[in-house]
Amino acid sequence: MSADHLSTARFRAEHQRRNGRGEIVILPDSVHTAALAAEALGCEVGAIANSLLFDADGTPVLILTSGAHRVDTALVQERIGGPALRRAKPDFVKQSTGQAIGGVSPIGHPTPIRTYLDSWLQKYDVVWAAAGHPAAVFSTSYDELLALTGATPIDVE
Repeated sequence: MSADHLSTARFRAEHQRRNGRGEIVILPDSVHTAALAAEALGCEVGAIANSLLFDADGTPVLILTSGAHRVDTALVQERIGGPALRRAKPDFVKQSTGQAIGGVSPIGHPTPIRTYLDSWLQKYDVVWAAAGHPAAVFSTSYDELLALTGATPIDVE
């Protein structure tokens, strides 16, 4: 992947617009899991912020969760209210975010998406999240990610 991939370029522009401070890094295309990304970046898997999009009866809900966690959808749905959360299908992800599964960034979507941030990520000085493409990530902090996204903190397990 080149650093100027369209979805990464859109992310970069939005990141700059929101005064993001982190570095954007292009990883090898073979890094497609939190564990592989953590290995490539030299960090703990828990410091990887997975962007998981859920479908709540046609409304997208984005949960940014630590790579060390699995989202307990029933528990999260109970905590946030509303309809049941189902893992979004690829076409719903693309339509909602403008990005493909595996590269969904926390910001820069066509329309605002209700977003939740796993409180566990506070444990890390540096957090890595997707930058619009499965091979692109950016460094940030929990506090900056909270500010960039306007997310609501939540415990996901």
